[in-house]
Amino acid sequence: DFILTGGMDRANYALADYLARQGGEVHLVAHEVADGLLGYANVHWQRVARPLGHDALGWGALRRAGMRAAKAAGAGARVFVNGGNCPWPDVNWVHYLHAAYFAPVEGSPPRRVWQRLKHRRALADEQKALRRARVVIANSEATRGEIISRLGVAPERVHTVYYGTDTQVLTPITAGDRAAARAALGWEAERRVVLFVGALGDRRKGFDTVLAAWRQVCADTAWEADLVVVGRGSELEAWQTRTASDAALAARVRFLGLRDDVPRLLAASDLMVAPTRYEAYGLAVHEAWARELPALVSATSGVAERCPPQLRAQLLLEDPEDATALATRLRAWHQNPGAFAEWMPELGRRLRAHSWDDMAAAIVNVDTPHLTWVAPYGRSAPWLRSPAAGARSAQGASELPRPADERETGP
Repeated sequence: DFILTGGMDRANYALADYLARQGGEVHLVAHEVADGLLGYANVHWQRVARPLGHDALGWGALRRAGMRAAKAAGAGARVFVNGGNCPWPDVNWVHYLHAAYFAPVEGSPPRRVWQRLKHRRALADEQKALRRARVVIANSEATRGEIISRLGVAPERVHTVYYGTDTQVLTPITAGDRAAARAALGWEAERRVVLFVGALGDRRKGFDTVLAAWRQVCADTAWEADLVVVGRGSELEAWQTRTASDAALAARVRFLGLRDDVPRLLAASDLMVAPTRYEAYGLAVHEAWARELPALVSATSGVAERCPPQLRAQLLLEDPEDATALATRLRAWHQNPGAFAEWMPELGRRLRAHSWDDMAAAIVNVDTPHLTWVAPYGRSAPWLRSPAAGARSAQGASELPRPADERETGP
């Protein structure tokens, strides 16, 4: 979608916002679009229903709507899609690669079967769309490598553009920021807080590893920190029940559900943990680092590529399954929280130097460096058409070969 919460949705929003400010017509095909985009006179939204609140039930409708919009865009437009959402053979911006990981779920046999059926469909859609794409944009070098190795896409067609940073919001956390955030949240002024941000619909984000490690550190009577969990999903209630029934954890773990104030939560926290089993990028960790908040994350995640050598030993987790190793890292932080202080400002400055607009401009340049206007489209499927009278846009478009099978593509 095109909203300000969620990694891929936030990135889609940033690209659409940038394109809208260039002045051309931007058409978004999506389940949800934030008011900030709808306030532009040149942004048009084709709403697609999300049946019963489930993305998978709306995949077909989104694909068909996207194909119709792409056909209507005309020869001077660029069409962006996200992954397997639509097989239009133009530009595909990959936020998550299903071919790289299958996320198992807990629960009843029907739920596990449904998860496998969804994954099988996602794999087929993804393979078709990416192999047909004229240009593929990955959000990390790790994702780029997986696209090339697992799907056989030619390396020269795949380009890496890292996510950007909201430089107005994600500023270094000051003592005043921390005090104000804690007061607003009703948290104790001095008690340490470890933050987990991630979906709880399956085990991909590694919350089971976090909780197992937390149980180990809470066995130490000297441990003085609380775990705050932000996120929702089908396993949330089970995790809440399990935690409430454990005397060692009940008073030291808080579940906040889905939140739209993550920058404030970052300001109020002392550390983030993210032992994710698969992460094409990892925007929550990116945002923590941009605010100069230490965050422990799996070394295989895309965002780990942004970590400087001086901090890799402290911040990167080699095995997301190893709760004991995570507990050891948590104890080291608890004993010496200032160990990261020397290098976090450098990492924060590096990330803040690459804004969302910088990201969007880089994507535009990768796609069609001669065009004045460009188009997004994705899980939210936008397309942007150059003005009919825009001679420079029309000329630029004519210089770029259209995909050979574009006119033959049907919904």
